[in-house]
Amino acid sequence: MKWSELAWSEIPEVLARCGHSALLPVGATEQHGPHLGTGVDFMIAEQLCHKVSEQTGVPVLPVMPYGCSIGHSQRWPGTLGLQPVTLIQMIKEIGDWAWHSHIRRLFIVNAHVTNAAPLRCALEMLRAEHDGFMVSVLNTATLSERVQSFHAHDAMDWHANDAETSLMLHLAPQAVRPEHIPQADDPDRTTHCVFAHPVNRTSMNGVTGSPSLATAAKGAEWFDWMVQDLAQLVHAGILEEHPLNHPYYNIPEGSRHEH
Repeated sequence: MKWSELAWSEIPEVLARCGHSALLPVGATEQHGPHLGTGVDFMIAEQLCHKVSEQTGVPVLPVMPYGCSIGHSQRWPGTLGLQPVTLIQMIKEIGDWAWHSHIRRLFIVNAHVTNAAPLRCALEMLRAEHDGFMVSVLNTATLSERVQSFHAHDAMDWHANDAETSLMLHLAPQAVRPEHIPQADDPDRTTHCVFAHPVNRTSMNGVTGSPSLATAAKGAEWFDWMVQDLAQLVHAGILEEHPLNHPYYNIPEGSRHEH
């Protein structure tokens, strides 16, 4: 269910039914080679969260369509990137308001690889400020061993590859340009690199991998795996409690009761 379609009067009951949980899809708007639209990451994150919401009853917050995409450079038009500190602050403030709406378990579902570090920073800030807030960053490409395997089978530093192209052929074929797929393959040039290079120095066309291998049938099967594996994690998270019920803040020595 969509948070944006719920009235404030409905939200308390919805949250009570799912352990006061919410899903926050996070993606990016960036070049995805000559054959895919720029919204690949946020479209995958959003559709994945909606499917998981159907299975878990956890509401989906509005998607974050911009991410830390500055590594894609300005060589190709289409990328609208945020600085890492900007993304950190945006997610932190969304999380603050989620807390004040009585969300206590926030699943951040991230579909853009280089969002992971800023999202982890936001997680640290949120749980430090709101004692008891449980926040998780779940990266869509590493939800499970099988999901990670199909994402990286044609390129470890994958982008706009077989996995993403197959997923988009299934989820949003209107955002795919099939006539450009056969010529879009570009190898992974980062295998033995010590440094993390921007995409303008690793790819000829913004692709890393083999989109020519993509099919809608594979995309349908792979997306189903992602839904199953994320739903399993969310179900477990709804029931999870803190291993120890100790407060975050220091308790003055004189007020402690030793047992």
